[in-house]
Amino acid sequence: MSGKSSRDSGLATLGLLAVTAIWGSTFVLIKDVVGRMSVTDFLAVRFVIAAVTMLVLFARPVWRLSPAQRVRGLALGVLYGFAQWLQTEGLALTSPSVSGFVTGMYVVITPILALLIFRQRMPTTTWLAVGVAMVGLGVLALNGFEVDLGVLLTLASAALYALHIVGLGHWSKPGEAFGMSAVQMIGIAAVCLLATIPHHGPALPPDTKAWVAVLYMALVAGAFAMLVQTWAQAHMPATRAAIVMTTEPVFAAGFAVLLGVDVLTTRMVGGGALVLAAMYMVELAPRFRRKKPAEALHHEV
Repeated sequence: MSGKSSRDSGLATLGLLAVTAIWGSTFVLIKDVVGRMSVTDFLAVRFVIAAVTMLVLFARPVWRLSPAQRVRGLALGVLYGFAQWLQTEGLALTSPSVSGFVTGMYVVITPILALLIFRQRMPTTTWLAVGVAMVGLGVLALNGFEVDLGVLLTLASAALYALHIVGLGHWSKPGEAFGMSAVQMIGIAAVCLLATIPHHGPALPPDTKAWVAVLYMALVAGAFAMLVQTWAQAHMPATRAAIVMTTEPVFAAGFAVLLGVDVLTTRMVGGGALVLAAMYMVELAPRFRRKKPAEALHHEV
């Protein structure tokens, strides 16, 4: 791996970690907002704002995309839109901790889809990291749960997120991140708007607090996060991206503790440590092994 590509890969990991931290900060906000406005209204307003903003900012990059890339971007956006819809409906029916764990199942589904669809084989350490990440998520989030409708909806969303991660990793290119992220946002907004049709179109947030939350999730956790994820996945394999993104429940738990919604527990610390260990296995350990010969030679000289 060249120095530039190695540096880009490191930046991609940091960018993806920043995105998961932002997503982790939204769990408490979403739970509050969907208690005061419908899930479909919330998603429609959030992603329409994000799509309009991205189109205004990135109209030229969208125009420069090939027709094939625009279709792929729209398809990925539709997948992500349905995943968001199912996940948010599931979150309204179950606890944030269970939702975070079941959503994290994409870390298992992603390498399976990558193998089945694109014949992407993973090294043994990656499969081991997937297992460690899942155990960590379970320790972090679960204290027993029943498989109810909320869990099933969230599991379906996890499968769609995995498909989105695999497709984005296969189709995204570093120079097309602005255009591809904007086109994806159009697809997401379209799905969420269609979901409001049975309710006669989207209703706006009911108060200032809800508006602030929706704008944060539209512009920061929506538009900005999609842009960074699209760029980052052009520089790393899909399964590695999925393992990095399993830190989302760790950040969610951290924000819940900081905001006084939850209390720090041994389970949080242990589960979070296992998730971080999984990320180390696929992200930092290989870099360390690559550097060792050069460092040994340097010391010999």
